[in-house]
Amino acid sequence: MNKSIRGRALTGTALALAASSVLTACGGEGSSSTDTKSDGSASAKPAVAVKDPLVATFDGGLYILDGESLKLAKTIDLPGFNRVNPAGDEDHVVVSTDSGFRVLDATDQTLTDIEYRGAKPGHVVRHAGKTVLFTDGTGEVNVFDPTALSSGKKPEGRTYTSAEPHHGVAIELADGKLVSTLGTEEKRTGALVLDKNNKEVARNEDCPGVHGEAAAKNEAVGIGCEDGILIYKDGKFTKIDAPDGYGRIGNQAGSDASPILLGDYKTDPEAELERPTRISLIDTDKKKLRLVDLGVSYSFRSLARGPHGEALVLGTDGALHVIDQNTGKIEKKIPAVGKWQEPLDWQQPRPTLFVRGHVAYVSEPSRKVLHTIDLLKGKKMTSVTLPESTNELSGVVAGH
Repeated sequence: MNKSIRGRALTGTALALAASSVLTACGGEGSSSTDTKSDGSASAKPAVAVKDPLVATFDGGLYILDGESLKLAKTIDLPGFNRVNPAGDEDHVVVSTDSGFRVLDATDQTLTDIEYRGAKPGHVVRHAGKTVLFTDGTGEVNVFDPTALSSGKKPEGRTYTSAEPHHGVAIELADGKLVSTLGTEEKRTGALVLDKNNKEVARNEDCPGVHGEAAAKNEAVGIGCEDGILIYKDGKFTKIDAPDGYGRIGNQAGSDASPILLGDYKTDPEAELERPTRISLIDTDKKKLRLVDLGVSYSFRSLARGPHGEALVLGTDGALHVIDQNTGKIEKKIPAVGKWQEPLDWQQPRPTLFVRGHVAYVSEPSRKVLHTIDLLKGKKMTSVTLPESTNELSGVVAGH
């Protein structure tokens, strides 16, 4: 396929689709490209051209779909528990496997030879034209320009290794500073900032249980804590305390269009699985935190942002809740999927939200269905049934 013909350029919100635990996976690595017959068996078939590729994981592989029609173009066998995130350009998706981060050319529908090996590949962050990978099992951070992936070779880029391996996250800012978490396998405490030469220039260890990251307007970076959120902006850290003694913000979604971050909010440290009904809205300008009660629960795969900075939450009532990030008012509820409940095991499938521009993609694994929703019109556009139930959902997103 000629990559100079791609359809429209993509824009997207910064997504920090983060896990509530570190990545573990079973099965060996390896891949083969197949298409699935109506009887469920696999047969070799040439790739079909796709626009704005969408990638969904299932138990044992990946589906590549056309982002407009949702037509299933390719099935790639990949054993183990796999995770997917945008790589940061118009063609590629980062796949977290049991052996490390692998790069999928979603436009050409092939797994490339580009790989960042290491145990427990964790968060993938895109910001200011750079993509940052954090490998939990080694503490290694890799930073690269995603546009260099089109060469087919591993991009040259910055590397940094944390003092101790831990379930962490890192983000590089436009001026070259690197914000990276601090911790060990047993305890996570905060974050530090490194200059272009990896020299430490700032540190804050007032963030117990640090988890997750998102960037807001004017490069305000939020890092979740078990008692609020840590903000790094204009060269300094500020802690915003939760109203509860234990008020965990572990997953966040940011938007370049808004100074306000969307976060989850949990208050029971003893729960096997807390199913929260409140979300947090963090104003990075005013350094204030607002809680909004949705009246229904959600999961860590439920948070995203709309094209104008709207806060989006996929609730267990089956609706996509559109929230004014400035007031906390629920502006509308768009029917998306049937009612559901978050499973106890975080690796098990549940409805998942992925947003690109004004289109929300929502999976409904209980029915093996994927939907598209027009956020501007507030209605469902397309639905497709797939051979297997999907788990994670992502796609190509350029522009960050």
